[in-house]
Amino acid sequence: MSKKFHELIAEASKVVLDKDVEVRLAITCLLAGGHLLIEDMPGVGKTTLVQVLGKLTGLKTQRIQFTIDLLPADVLGSQIFNPQDHKFSFHAGPIFSQLVMADELNRASPRTQSALLQAMEEGEVSVDGMTWELPKPFYVIATQNPHQQTGTFPLPESQLDRFLMSLELNYASKGTEVRILQGEDPRAVIKRMNSLFGEGEFEASIKVIEKVKLSEAVANYIANILEASRKEGFDGAPLSTRCGMSLARAAKAWAFLDDRDYVRPEDVQQVLVPVLGHRLGGNHGIKRGREWAAALQKATAVPV
Repeated sequence: MSKKFHELIAEASKVVLDKDVEVRLAITCLLAGGHLLIEDMPGVGKTTLVQVLGKLTGLKTQRIQFTIDLLPADVLGSQIFNPQDHKFSFHAGPIFSQLVMADELNRASPRTQSALLQAMEEGEVSVDGMTWELPKPFYVIATQNPHQQTGTFPLPESQLDRFLMSLELNYASKGTEVRILQGEDPRAVIKRMNSLFGEGEFEASIKVIEKVKLSEAVANYIANILEASRKEGFDGAPLSTRCGMSLARAAKAWAFLDDRDYVRPEDVQQVLVPVLGHRLGGNHGIKRGREWAAALQKATAVPV
């Protein structure tokens, strides 16, 4: 089954140029069943990456543009009175999709940001005392602008922890920008793309990840990383047990893409900075958190 995911990475890399590692990490995050946060400047390809993943995976995709005046009901949906039968009926919001792109999430008010919390953690939403289940699988890929920019509201630690992984795309190299300028409009290429997966096939692959084995030595390695973040003198935020579980799951997905049914310490290292960066950084920003994650990786002994 991993062969199809290699095809997915190759096809996505034809549109999102020069970002092979970031594309593989994004697919690793989805395989691990997690939500993805992408932070970077506008115009570096964040939206294009999400659109490509939605098209190639065949997941039902919706985009929500977050702004300061967006209300929770605009995301979740609301009860609307029908005068013909004198009853209220629920009109589902755009969050009722398999892949939701939350564009510029940190431009919305904290109240609207928090509307995503229950959906991301529990896969369901509650409105006016009633609960509705979201489609499966359910992913949120959110983009946010750097927290130093004006008009942004930083995500609280509780919401950052809901994202399994965070990425930065950074500017393309000069050579890549020349290829982009000479090439076809990516939006036209995406329109012609077809899904590589049949109905239910992508969801089935997530269950395969659960069968990838994690040895006691590798589990101890992850636990040592968590413990190091809680020691006095470490500047980043202390890591939770949920963070350790996310790191283990992402490492399993990375091993699966390498056609293995067991995790090696190298798999943990490949996903360590993207999984830990936003959690360690908190209000200091993802860039600072990634530096702290790299320091933790360097300071923790690797099992042999």
